[in-house]
Amino acid sequence: MLATPVPIRVSPAKSEGIFSSPEKRNLVLSLLLVLATLALYNPVRRHPFVNYDDDRYVTDNAHVRAGMSWPTIQWAFTTFDEANWHPLTWLSHALDCQVFGMKPAGPHYVNLLLHALNVVLLFWVLREATASILPSLMVAALFAIHPVNVESVAWIAERKNILSMMLFLLALAAYGWYVRKPGIGRYLTVAALFACGLMAKPMVITLPFVLLLWDYWPLQRRETPLATLILEKLPLLALSAASAVITLKAQHAGDAIGSITQYPISVRLGNSAISYARYLGKALWPTQLAPMYPLRADSMSGLKIIGAIAFLAVMTAVVVMFRQKRYLLVGWFWFLGTLVPMIGLVQVGRQAMADRYAYLPFIGLFIAACWGLADALKGKRTVPIVAGAALLTFAALTHRQLGYWADNVTLWSHTLEVTKDNFIAEDNLGGALIEAARIDDAMPHFRAAAALEPTDPMSRMNLAADAQRHGQYSLAVQDYKTLIAATRDPRFRATALTDLGYCYRELEDTAAARQSFREAVSLRPRTLRAWVGLGLVDYRSADYSAAAADYTQALSIQPWDLGYYLLARALDKAGHSQQSQAAMLQAKQTTDNFEELQKSAESLLSK
Repeated sequence: MLATPVPIRVSPAKSEGIFSSPEKRNLVLSLLLVLATLALYNPVRRHPFVNYDDDRYVTDNAHVRAGMSWPTIQWAFTTFDEANWHPLTWLSHALDCQVFGMKPAGPHYVNLLLHALNVVLLFWVLREATASILPSLMVAALFAIHPVNVESVAWIAERKNILSMMLFLLALAAYGWYVRKPGIGRYLTVAALFACGLMAKPMVITLPFVLLLWDYWPLQRRETPLATLILEKLPLLALSAASAVITLKAQHAGDAIGSITQYPISVRLGNSAISYARYLGKALWPTQLAPMYPLRADSMSGLKIIGAIAFLAVMTAVVVMFRQKRYLLVGWFWFLGTLVPMIGLVQVGRQAMADRYAYLPFIGLFIAACWGLADALKGKRTVPIVAGAALLTFAALTHRQLGYWADNVTLWSHTLEVTKDNFIAEDNLGGALIEAARIDDAMPHFRAAAALEPTDPMSRMNLAADAQRHGQYSLAVQDYKTLIAATRDPRFRATALTDLGYCYRELEDTAAARQSFREAVSLRPRTLRAWVGLGLVDYRSADYSAAAADYTQALSIQPWDLGYYLLARALDKAGHSQQSQAAMLQAKQTTDNFEELQKSAESLLSK
């Protein structure tokens, strides 16, 4: 009789798959987030510099173009240029120039890589704090592909946005590390990262308040008294206060803050309420996006303001009513609170709102939406369908929005299509058309900008330059004088004084030309064209040593073939033949066409 076989139990082989451990799973999900972000935003590598702030931050900024030199580092920590104090942002741009030169592809990719890093950091911070994988992944994915964030990524000058966000998220992660095991070293890490974030952009000034929300959920520090939690944040609040003081000082120095006369309190409050509602609309259906939404008091009817306030009040009441869902309260007040510095109560610039301002606040909305969806559809198969449909829709809209940033003419033409009475868009489209050698097409846009905003310096500058191009020097002189008297912006004043000097030179008024050039370099010492103009005037007056000194100053700002040639001619006339030969050799080594260079230089010197 055969024995009954004994069943053999075979232990299952240990899984070696990519999801065999939480660490591997999180690593794979992070990699997928990065790949999706890079793939979607890859077109930015072909985009140019934007003709709105990219010049001030990079292409025309001599300090930044000099790269990571000690003078640049000193300047970055002491300047209030562009009405901000953000030394780490300046240094990041300088490092770009050091590594990539003046090619825009490099800075664009740095922006993209920083955004991808922020996506992964957001996922890890949420996952670590909540232990919820799918909602954390969904929030990070929404942040990665939401169309409103295109502006922050595709605009090189907005490096400050994504750099400060990276430091904000690192500070938030460090805070979770501190809460798990409180200690002075861990707290100082949070403070140091927060301070660095403030030095990238003061947008993150609300971090201490976000941390109080974070204590409520997801950390749920119920056993710690509220007074203790607030006291714990006081050193961070001191950093916020210091940043606020420095920022206000910088904005006053840059004449960036609108006066109460220009923007009354009623206008600011009304615009703030309407903007909150508009941001919510763009979170849900992000179309008709633009880099500039003009603030127009005449478009803010009492009915719109009352409707916006009522809507915000109802939303807040609903959130408070369902406060047992702590993520709803945290997400909503994250959105409301982190927008306060940018909502327009202190009006900086001419915009009513800006997509870039939503980069941090929308995370709160994403948290509320994703955890709310996970709760409402718990256990249902429709969750991935709804999530997937939302992500695909936003990805398609982001792809389309990126296309508008492909060149400056397209960007500003689209902006004029989706906004109304936008004189800044008219100016920038005009500037883009001039860069494309379409000068005749550009002038109507400058005239439109001047009609919309009579005090606008950009349109006045270009209309004066057009008169100068057509040989109407007396008319141009009057336009430049009007512009100089009307604006306090040192950049515009220096440029106008420089162009005024060239007009006087054409009119053979040497004394007036010299005075204009000297005022320009006194106002902005690194105005290259003004030093060249001063050199031409001194050369014409046979003060060759002074002309050589002027050209030397110009070459210290930007070494180039024409500058070396002009210096060589001035040194030769001043009797310094050996130095003249050395400068001429530099000119020959730097130029691609010496004969053409010689003709251009001699034409300038003969006037």
